[in-house]
Amino acid sequence: MKVSEFRNIIFDFGGVIINIDFQRSIDAFKRLGAENFEQIYSKAAQSGVFDELDKGNLTQEEFIEQMKKLLPGHVTGQQVIDAWNDILIDIPAKRIRLLKEIRSKYRIFLLSNTNVIHYAVYNEWMRNDFGYPDFKGLFEDTFLSYRIGMRKPDPKIFELVFQKNALKREETLCIDDSLHIVQATRSYGIPSYWLQEGEDVCELF
Repeated sequence: MKVSEFRNIIFDFGGVIINIDFQRSIDAFKRLGAENFEQIYSKAAQSGVFDELDKGNLTQEEFIEQMKKLLPGHVTGQQVIDAWNDILIDIPAKRIRLLKEIRSKYRIFLLSNTNVIHYAVYNEWMRNDFGYPDFKGLFEDTFLSYRIGMRKPDPKIFELVFQKNALKREETLCIDDSLHIVQATRSYGIPSYWLQEGEDVCELF
């Protein structure tokens, strides 16, 4: 599959543009005293509290209270936030340069399962490291799960992207690092590329 065959590209954020590591957050919560944490949170699946945060149905404060139920009583709200944010590593400058360079060749969009807590962190990185007030300026349009009340791979979230921007499936490539999402998008008839561990999205261009 050649990227040049497409006119539109829908990028995932975590694991594609930003470097993340689920295990770092899992380990952080386990250090705080959460038992069997990987059973309720992983790259492939997550339980209700995380889904609800990603869909914007929980505030930061409500998320903290829910998480404290899984942790010893001495754990603070800030410790919960820090453990949750441990998943975030960095945004490589070369990926920002890539997005800036390809905007003249492709219509590019962002579609991300994310939440208000992580959003605050990588927006700060964008301001401090790259001079952008947020990452919306890099894309024609952005779709964040916590703002639209849906998470991938819900087919309705893809319908929203395609309908709002008048995209044709055969002209559009989705790039995602989660296999279960790529399998779903392919079943919806959307050409999709699974960016596997060790690959860098810049190599596709």
